[in-house]
Amino acid sequence: MDRNSLEPMARVGFACESLKVTTRIMHIVAWLLTQRAVESGEISASGGRRPERRLGNAQDSDPDAIAKLPESARKLISSSIDLYARIKRLDEGVIAEEPPQSPARALMGRLERGLGGQL
Repeated sequence: MDRNSLEPMARVGFACESLKVTTRIMHIVAWLLTQRAVESGEISASGGRRPERRLGNAQDSDPDAIAKLPESARKLISSSIDLYARIKRLDEGVIAEEPPQSPARALMGRLERGLGGQL
């Protein structure tokens, strides 16, 4: 089935869902590149856990729009949702593994920042 053979509203849904799949994959690629940079030492582990380097937020798909799409498109969308969910669990696990900073180190860091790094 060709997308041009879809009804107009289904074509709009197809375009929206295509963008969502692309967005999910781009977020995953960016996250994987960050993990590679951490592993190679290009950025620190704490730098890799910064909010802007975490897995980006991807919008949920519309089940009604998906139902009107060809089977091949539905499979691709479903696969992208599953992959994104797996990477999200990994991303959350990376954050969960971070040991809490000791209160003494946190105080030293605040003092150092307050004194302009003269400690």
